[in-house]
Amino acid sequence: MTSTQQPNEQTENIQDRLAIPRQQVPKQQPRERVQNFEETYLPMKMDAAIVEAARCIDCPSAPCMVACPVHNDIPGALKLLEDGDILGAAAKFRETSTLPEMCGRLCPQESLCEGDCVVGFAIRPDGIKEAPVAIGRLESFITDSQRAELGGFPKQEPAPSTGRRVAIVGSGPAGLTVAEELELRGHHCAVFDMWPEPGGVLRYGIPNFKMKKELLEEKLDALRDLGVEFINNTKIGTDVTIQELHDDLDYDVIFLGTGAGVGNVMRIEGEELGNVYQATDFLVRGNLEPDELPEHQRERPVVGENVVVVGGGDTSMDCVRTAVRLGADNVTCVYRRTEKEMLGRAEERVHAREEGVEFAYLTTPVRFVGDDDGNVKEVELVKMELSEPDESGRRRPVVIEGSNYTVPASAVAIAIGYGADPEFAEAAPIETNRWHLIEIDERTGQTNIPYVFAGGDAVQGADLVVTAIADGKRAATWLHTYLSGLDAMDASDRNA
Repeated sequence: MTSTQQPNEQTENIQDRLAIPRQQVPKQQPRERVQNFEETYLPMKMDAAIVEAARCIDCPSAPCMVACPVHNDIPGALKLLEDGDILGAAAKFRETSTLPEMCGRLCPQESLCEGDCVVGFAIRPDGIKEAPVAIGRLESFITDSQRAELGGFPKQEPAPSTGRRVAIVGSGPAGLTVAEELELRGHHCAVFDMWPEPGGVLRYGIPNFKMKKELLEEKLDALRDLGVEFINNTKIGTDVTIQELHDDLDYDVIFLGTGAGVGNVMRIEGEELGNVYQATDFLVRGNLEPDELPEHQRERPVVGENVVVVGGGDTSMDCVRTAVRLGADNVTCVYRRTEKEMLGRAEERVHAREEGVEFAYLTTPVRFVGDDDGNVKEVELVKMELSEPDESGRRRPVVIEGSNYTVPASAVAIAIGYGADPEFAEAAPIETNRWHLIEIDERTGQTNIPYVFAGGDAVQGADLVVTAIADGKRAATWLHTYLSGLDAMDASDRNA
């Protein structure tokens, strides 16, 4: 919308845009996609993407930008796409996000940018309600198209070397963001990770049918070209201590982005049985090649005929959809509340149902029953009902006495949330809270050790890829300020 338009012209322009129906984003058909681990969504066509971008009415307040944790200039990017400027649109997204092609695939846009998109709740002359602009799919389309045109990620030139060395613990989205931001500022970054390959949750927590691993590999190669060093199969606190990183290996500053990847347990009878898996163990065995895994996790998970997945978030949907692809005949998701209370993405539940997954709401396991070989064979379930709302408005699930029943289970995956690693908290001299999350100065990101900073899920608790990116960008600013202070101190000492 141009500044020369008069009010009536502006109104007509908005109504014209609101009249454009949401463009269909192509997907693999369910019967086809359950036979492979390829991405569910197929690439958009350029003409459809331009039409979808034209649905944006360029709101003056841009609520989509406010709702985005990294505050992407969404209207600006979509305007450039509408004009056919793919490279400009991608550059606009990259101004604020280090991983836009991944966020476009993984963010819960319905509760972030798209959830606040005015187009989704605008009053139209014809009275027809349309969905919000498909911001996430356009974000991935734009940045995928840019990489295809350029032959990879856009080249970035780092500032001249400062001579400072940064150790980053954890190669998930927070750690990768800190590495990129600080390498560009001239500080050499080495990223340590306990897994055999870098990527953190982007490799070991996201199934291929949601995000192809080629994206991650391309990004890691781009970071290596920038100068970032990756050191794997190294657990900080066990193989090398934080103090050794600083005192013996001469890292000036350390960033802890260890995430919150330890699965919660149910603490019920039979949880130790064979073929009862924690979600991450189930997913990495089911989605990754053996050489990407530690030796003890290189065998595919057993699925058999009947798989039960416990939990109601996105991880549980990843597990049920993985189980289908591994050949299970019957897959059931068990959740103790109703679908209304589920925290995961609605579209993932749609995909799961399309693929044949059954849902048992207001139900929870009370016992896993084993066979003579020590493997799970049944799950004893009990039905629940929701209480009246408490003071916070939340309705608590309550057991219905006498409603117990059993279902066959050749395998179980437990996906009831994640926490921080208590072993790391015990091994490192870092102050943590009762949930083992790292305590920091909210203003600077520093821990109780001046040269150690932290951010992402290790501080905030298990959250989204995009919130980890946002935290990583803030942390990079804290770290750069600290390192600049060291330079000033050194200069002062030289002049003394």
